[in-house]
Amino acid sequence: MARFNDDEIDALKRTTDLAALIRSRGVELHGSTSGNLVGRCPFHDDEKPSLVVTPGKGLWRCMSPSCGATGNAIQFLMKKDGLSFRHAVELLRAPSAAAFTATPKTVRVLPPPVALDADDKTLLRQVVDYYAERLRDEAAGAAARRYLAGRGLGSADALAAHKLGFADRTLGLRLPLKNRAAGAEIRTRLERLGIYRESGHEHFNGCVVVPILDAGGDVVGLYGRKIVERQSTGVYHLYLPGPHRGLWNPAALQSREVILCEALLDALTFWENGHRNVTAAYGVEGFTEEMENAFVAARVAVVYLAFDRDEGGEIGAEKVAARLMARGIECRRVLFPHGQDANDYARKTQPAGKALGVLLNAAAWLGKGRALPAVAAQKPEVSADASPSPSSAASSAPAPSSLAAKAAFRSAPEASAAPGNPPPVPPADGVAAKEKTSADNVPASGSPTSTPSPASTIPPTPSPASPSLVQRGEHWFLDLADPVREYRVGGLEKTLGGDALKIALRLRVGDRFHLDGIDLARDAERRRFVERAAEETGLHVDLLRRDLARLLFAAEAAQAELAKPATSTAPTINLTAAERAAALDLLRAPDLLARILRDFDACGVVGEETNKLVGYLAAVSRKLANPLAIIVQSTSAAGKSALMEAVLAFVPPEERVKYSALTGQALYYLGGDSNLKHKILAIVEEEGAEKASYALKLLQSEGELSIASTGKDPHTGRMVTQEYRVEGPVMIFLTTTAVDIDEELLNRCLILTVDEGREQTAAIHRLQRERETLAGLLRTEARAAVLALHRNAQRLLRPLRVVNPFAERLTFQDDRTRSRRDHTKYLALIRVITLLHQYQRPVKTATDDHGNAVEYIEVTLDDIAAANRLAHDVLGRCLDEMPPQTRRLLAHLEKLVATRCETGKCERCDVLFTRRELREACGWGDTQLKTHLGRLVELEYVLAHRADHGTGHVYELVYDGGGKDGKRHLPGLLDVEKLRAVHNYDAERSGVNGQRSGVGRPPVGGRSGAGRGEKTDAPTSENGVSDEPIRQKPQEPPAADAAA
Repeated sequence: MARFNDDEIDALKRTTDLAALIRSRGVELHGSTSGNLVGRCPFHDDEKPSLVVTPGKGLWRCMSPSCGATGNAIQFLMKKDGLSFRHAVELLRAPSAAAFTATPKTVRVLPPPVALDADDKTLLRQVVDYYAERLRDEAAGAAARRYLAGRGLGSADALAAHKLGFADRTLGLRLPLKNRAAGAEIRTRLERLGIYRESGHEHFNGCVVVPILDAGGDVVGLYGRKIVERQSTGVYHLYLPGPHRGLWNPAALQSREVILCEALLDALTFWENGHRNVTAAYGVEGFTEEMENAFVAARVAVVYLAFDRDEGGEIGAEKVAARLMARGIECRRVLFPHGQDANDYARKTQPAGKALGVLLNAAAWLGKGRALPAVAAQKPEVSADASPSPSSAASSAPAPSSLAAKAAFRSAPEASAAPGNPPPVPPADGVAAKEKTSADNVPASGSPTSTPSPASTIPPTPSPASPSLVQRGEHWFLDLADPVREYRVGGLEKTLGGDALKIALRLRVGDRFHLDGIDLARDAERRRFVERAAEETGLHVDLLRRDLARLLFAAEAAQAELAKPATSTAPTINLTAAERAAALDLLRAPDLLARILRDFDACGVVGEETNKLVGYLAAVSRKLANPLAIIVQSTSAAGKSALMEAVLAFVPPEERVKYSALTGQALYYLGGDSNLKHKILAIVEEEGAEKASYALKLLQSEGELSIASTGKDPHTGRMVTQEYRVEGPVMIFLTTTAVDIDEELLNRCLILTVDEGREQTAAIHRLQRERETLAGLLRTEARAAVLALHRNAQRLLRPLRVVNPFAERLTFQDDRTRSRRDHTKYLALIRVITLLHQYQRPVKTATDDHGNAVEYIEVTLDDIAAANRLAHDVLGRCLDEMPPQTRRLLAHLEKLVATRCETGKCERCDVLFTRRELREACGWGDTQLKTHLGRLVELEYVLAHRADHGTGHVYELVYDGGGKDGKRHLPGLLDVEKLRAVHNYDAERSGVNGQRSGVGRPPVGGRSGAGRGEKTDAPTSENGVSDEPIRQKPQEPPAADAAA
């Protein structure tokens, strides 16, 4: 039975008005000076009030030495009314406050859930309703709901549609006592219906109860499953006493294809995962004649036998298949992994609905027997739309023998793949596509014709010249006939590369068998097996010798097939002329980046313009030799996974690989179809790839992975060193809720932070509401076309080389070693923007020193401008990150530097200053100035240099004045408009034909004297722009890592 947990009992004690409860039992309580209540104890002859009640603690106690009774509200009810603990708890939990109603203790105060004068049908339905109410009860049904949830069941739809319930042993507490006439009568009737046992206990106590209803909604049977797995009796499955009646889910018979499970919870698993045309037998031997007649009357065409994949399930499915095929119903066997049933499989595979659908599609075809001359089938009580039984003119062919059905069943896996047999049909309604009706096979003459089915005859004996082994599960089988016999081979994979053929061989003939270990390459062992098998099975030794010869050739052929290396080819997608033209139109759009953002909006992704565009560009960067990597960071439920899914939806499915988690060594063995070259590797949560973090970092940095491990050579059988290699480059896409991200990952990835502002939340709410409207429906329908267009466009992108003619004029922050990797991200951002516009750029060709032609496209100033806009948001900082006083100091610094530039006729980068000079300029104290200047140095707005005299520092303002509008800003980037103006570039042209500029200023110059570098005669480029650095900066301390 279900037990109450301690938290629930404690809550009941706290919330019960103990004083009101005691007063309801006729005890007068009066206040005392101590703050407690006192009264006469009802449990002994109390002349002087000795009962003390403490309402604040929920306790009472009799202070009389002769009594000494004590307890809480539950114990008071138990002692005063003579109730059990469970009954007392139920009274206190009752919403009608029945516990506070003073009644004779022999009369139950909880309202009965059944009408005492109801007929048997109504009585059974009321019991089912009560069990359903107990399952829905927040406290009483908690254990049962946890059990169902653990098995992937218990959705609200299932509870409502099938009236699932829970028997928690409280039904008896609400019935009149059996020493009353009404109580004795109702208990007798419930015992006759099977709800109660002769002992007076509930039959389904502690069970989840599944009612079996007929088409009219009347209860004709009950099934109970114990929720506690350790039962002393070992009984976990219960039914109503007597023969099984009814059919669970009779609506399933409205379909032409029906799934038949071994148990009701397996059938409920199919139902909950979208396969609604499912029903169940009552166990292995529980397929009743009523069910069989219901299938025939409903003209079911195909039955999928989804029995457990164990010995009992195989035998049960075999028997059911023989009966159904004898009635002309096609049968297919759903092959779960060995030892599993439908519920086990659904819990271990996700998504369960799709996984079950795959098994149904691959169900082994057993055959379709020809129907016997029909007899009038009684209309089943459970059929919703019971059709008349088949006419006697359907077919007069005899039903297949049970031996033929067994042979067909055992050969099911190879029968489904054999030429001439029907292949597995994709299911309709989640199960199978509609079959042609029997009328389609009737010729014009009206006489029915039939083609012999593989299920109606014994499978033909394999040709002696070419026997073959067929793998079914973990073993290999050779099925022979005349007489029917089966050879099962185990351990064949272990014989590869050697001269021996040592296997575990079992010969089975009907119920007789012989099992032994044998080396087929040794004559003595073959002779011994033949002799012993002849004794055990009664077959002639000559027949057994021929069988072993055929088995030897078949095993050698299977060895050769197993030794062949596995080959895999990537899928080829061929675009139609119309699809190609539409994709090219997209790639040639002059506002391509804006078009991408509009298409994101059309697909229902609101806001996040920078994140969407950077994510899209990073996905395209998989075509480059050094792709970008992305980490989307946000709090839980902020939308990081939605952003990843939105970006991945634009990528062709064959070019992305997505996992929920990765083990430490998994990446090293991704070969074949899972090769990662120029693909996206997406991992839903960064925590799921924690064990594979080293491999991810290496794959991002090196572009490939390799590992050497020991393994067996398939040809020699010796242990050898085997090398596994995974080729890149690969674009890595992660999400995380972590605030602190691994520094190594931060260096390698672009960090995108989801907008968690109120405006973005409001926009998401508007979009969610719009989806419920007609406009939202139409937008959802149009989404597939937009995604298909972008996937086709990305398929047309070529991994071209990208050349940046402006690379030497680009600038970037160089005051931190971290900028070495940030700089590569910035350059990669420019490259991928150019790559995306490859159909708007001329493809040029250059020849290297060895005469090899190299195709490339060139970067334009517009590409750099777009990359700068994105780099500010992704790599920059925001002035709002600093306190107000720090911002005021930054304003003083700007004023100081501007004044010195104006008076000294120099550039901003030439100005160096000390803390003293700054303190005198702004009038701040030393401590205040030191604090806020330190923050500016940490935030990389100010750069500290060693002073020339060796002690102290001088400072340089590297902040260029951007980001005052509150947006993120990355100082040090090239002003494209200034470069465009200086070089007189046309905004409509690529600019690549202009004259090349000279070398820009180096990131770090030599040591300066007196805070200034001396001017030198520097060379000038052809366009008249000086290539000389504006000034020589002081030498920085040598970095620990000299390479980027």
